[in-house]
Amino acid sequence: MQRRLLFAALMAVSSPNALAAQDVSRAQLDELARDVSRVESVREVKDVQRFYAQFAQFGLTAEMAALFTDDAEFVRGEEAIRGHRAIQEWLADHIGPRGLSNGALHTEFIEDPLVNLSPDGKSAKSRWMSMTMAGDGRGSATIEGGIYENEYVLQGGSWKLSRMHYYPQYEGSYADGWTNVNDAPLKQFPFHFTVDETGIPIPPPEGAAPATNATLATLEQRIGALNVEDEVRNLQNAYGYYVDRKMWDDVLDLFAPDARVEIFGVGTFQGANGVRQAMERMGPQGLQQGDFNEHPLFDTIVTVDAGQQTAHTRGLELGMKGTSDSAGWSFAVLRNKFVLHQGLWKIAEMRIFPLMEADYADGWGNGGTWRLQHGVLPAFTEPHPITGQPVEIAGFTISGANEHGEALDPPLAVQTGTGEAERYIDAKRKLQRSWAYDGVVNVSSAYGYYLDDFYWVELASIFAENGNKHSPFAGFYLGRDRIQAAATTMWGEPPEYRDSIAFHWRFQPVIDVSHDGRSANLRTRLFQPRTGLPLEKGETPNYLSSAGFNTGMYPNDQAVLEDGIWRLWSLTIDEHYMVTQNWREGWAGVAPVEPGQAAGQSPLVERLPPDILMTELGRRAEHFRGGTGVTYAWPDILPMWFHYKNPVSGRVPEYYWPDSVPGLGLPQSRLIANGYQMPPNGPDQDGIHIELTPPEANEMEGQD
Repeated sequence: MQRRLLFAALMAVSSPNALAAQDVSRAQLDELARDVSRVESVREVKDVQRFYAQFAQFGLTAEMAALFTDDAEFVRGEEAIRGHRAIQEWLADHIGPRGLSNGALHTEFIEDPLVNLSPDGKSAKSRWMSMTMAGDGRGSATIEGGIYENEYVLQGGSWKLSRMHYYPQYEGSYADGWTNVNDAPLKQFPFHFTVDETGIPIPPPEGAAPATNATLATLEQRIGALNVEDEVRNLQNAYGYYVDRKMWDDVLDLFAPDARVEIFGVGTFQGANGVRQAMERMGPQGLQQGDFNEHPLFDTIVTVDAGQQTAHTRGLELGMKGTSDSAGWSFAVLRNKFVLHQGLWKIAEMRIFPLMEADYADGWGNGGTWRLQHGVLPAFTEPHPITGQPVEIAGFTISGANEHGEALDPPLAVQTGTGEAERYIDAKRKLQRSWAYDGVVNVSSAYGYYLDDFYWVELASIFAENGNKHSPFAGFYLGRDRIQAAATTMWGEPPEYRDSIAFHWRFQPVIDVSHDGRSANLRTRLFQPRTGLPLEKGETPNYLSSAGFNTGMYPNDQAVLEDGIWRLWSLTIDEHYMVTQNWREGWAGVAPVEPGQAAGQSPLVERLPPDILMTELGRRAEHFRGGTGVTYAWPDILPMWFHYKNPVSGRVPEYYWPDSVPGLGLPQSRLIANGYQMPPNGPDQDGIHIELTPPEANEMEGQD
């Protein structure tokens, strides 16, 4: 909605005669305008789903229903509801009253988008993962999860849901943990996409572009807004990873001068010292054995303001916290303001609205140990994307709408001294970079979906012809045939039904796209809820097939545009940062293991030896199971690696690896050895960079 308003404002000041005597033809501008609209459409489709999740958190069922067409269909398992009004009634019955009851919780996390626009640009389909944590404040608490396969249409200038199909996979009470739906084996659910379509979020258009009165200047501004959205999203997500590891020096670097942090119900923290004080409420810098501080970020909406000097984000945060003998949950809304300062985006204001905190042992069924004052609604950054109306609740106070932090850089000047043709070519290049961002997200999500269903042929096929993949606790396999063979050798052929699944959520991306938009470095989180059949009496739960969570990271993935399709070039999994052996005890119930006594290599090493063993990877594989040095297992703390420097200060992290993991020892696997550019690694977000992993980065302590 915000993009459509910006577009209308730009067009209002455009002259239809502005193209007279220019180098760029009317047809070229019309084609570029169509291309810009198609990238904007993919973003708007994703935001519809994010608004759905954000509205659900406060029982805004009327606003949720307004995201649907009048004749939309909502299918949930075996239940089907048709029509806007019936959908609203169903949502109200299942979520609760507007604003929720005092002490209640309804947080649905919806992530891992895989979006495909239709060739005519008038409809779209998507797939998402979902997990809902809910409680009534009177003792009842539940967790459930599944898959969405949704359809959308462009209607009256706005994207709307025409069909939402939720496939439930697991459910249960907080007290007992969850199991598979109906306590039965799980079947695979249909994909709306083919293998190649995973890497083509926007297919080639049909026919000639419709006539427009768009000028090159207005198109440059719209493309600029898309690029800003990518930079701000990266910055927001990078913040989250620094918080996970209590890297307060790096967190502080992300803030503008005179920035502030406001934690609702706690206080306001001003300036550099205040920002650090706010962060250190979570503890001093760094993690010690048993410290757990993960704060995954979900459903973040980025709003770029007119002039592109300021931007806002609003999203959901789940806190999974604890020490060696304690564990707890937190739920929060983050509403942040960003400003452009000295050419870099920085956080000017961070508003954290803690909705609820709860001990792990007791859960959130009775309202937790602390909760947001009832009657407060954290302000949204945009009006409703369909109705255009402000989002509010009668009798509630809107908090966070008054803002701190003005634009610090002057407005961007219109390019001078550059010909129209050069500007046009550069505009297309910049648009390609944002199109690439969505292509990388798509193929990243596809990896998780195919892996969860054991679809090994499809999984191998989303890798580039010369791509490589890390198999956990074993090593790297080179090429599609070897990738498929490794997965099949380890796990067997795809079954018709699954007794258990350890899901692979891949979200909160930091994506650095190359100057030409044909390659990218990708960092994404591994968030791994697990489900399985009910345990038999006396059966011991385990970390792969019973209710619980594992976490890890994909810090060094790469993707490329190959034959017009986005495919994975390299994939590395660092796991597990944390595991829960059983639901009841959670992450605080895992006993320490003597260093070096954790589980060793994968049996795959003997069954089908990797092309590159983890034991050959030096410091990069140190402490990881199957790797080098002394093996660490939770509650010991594994290293967190980064492919980028601090995006504001350029601070180099302790564990810095800018290239793919095999690239140092196998130079022919590098992007630059295969006709691709290396993406920037920060703080610069654009330009041609060649920064490879230096050999000294892989030297282990005591190594000559």
